[in-house]
Amino acid sequence: MRIRLVVGALGLIAVMAVAGALFVTRHINATGAAGPFAMHVASASDEPWVTKTVTACDKKKTVIVEGYRQGTVLPPEKARQVAKLLMALMKYCDYRVLARLPQQETTVYLSIDGQPFVEMREVEQNLPLLLVHGGVLHTERELRVWAAEQKRVIEEGYNLFHSSSLGTNGISCDMCHPNASNTHPETYPKFQTQLKALALLRDMINWCIENPMEGKKLTGDDSKMKALEAYILSARAGKTLDPGKH
Repeated sequence: MRIRLVVGALGLIAVMAVAGALFVTRHINATGAAGPFAMHVASASDEPWVTKTVTACDKKKTVIVEGYRQGTVLPPEKARQVAKLLMALMKYCDYRVLARLPQQETTVYLSIDGQPFVEMREVEQNLPLLLVHGGVLHTERELRVWAAEQKRVIEEGYNLFHSSSLGTNGISCDMCHPNASNTHPETYPKFQTQLKALALLRDMINWCIENPMEGKKLTGDDSKMKALEAYILSARAGKTLDPGKH
């Protein structure tokens, strides 16, 4: 008997729900609203809210472009706007920045490192650095830490440059290039006859390691290669860049 009552009650509830839905639908069709609350009923022909994301080369700056589907080609004017915004956001260096570009407005909304979106205008000329540095571009401590790290890497490069450890025959870089002389890092990239190709500074460093020094070449992301480049470049500080010069 209890089972029959439960089943009967459930059936009654289902009928009332259907009747209520029919009533609301008819009321919306007649008045455009359900009682005192405005209501939008999406139909198959309605265009849903869509966005397209474009990410900068550092993978940390992203622009959300409203009104365009992912995978579609942006119109030239909109594409230039997005590219200009991404270039402006690169000033944030290592921060993750999310920019929202509305379809109709000229305002840009920025979120830095997950903070709430902040409304910005003319972001290309007026980057909200306050969001990043709290009103101070860099602290004295930050500058000291960075200077110390730079000094450490340059000194590591100096030691490598004056050591035969990179080779196998006792020759070191400084024996041919005392104090990094005649290295001319400011002239790279340029065509090098030894390589018969356009070369970067690191390519010539590896050529010297493999040939006169009879050592093993370093990869581009090797800490030793970075240190050697840092030392050679620091030794030529102040020189004007002149790529291709011989």
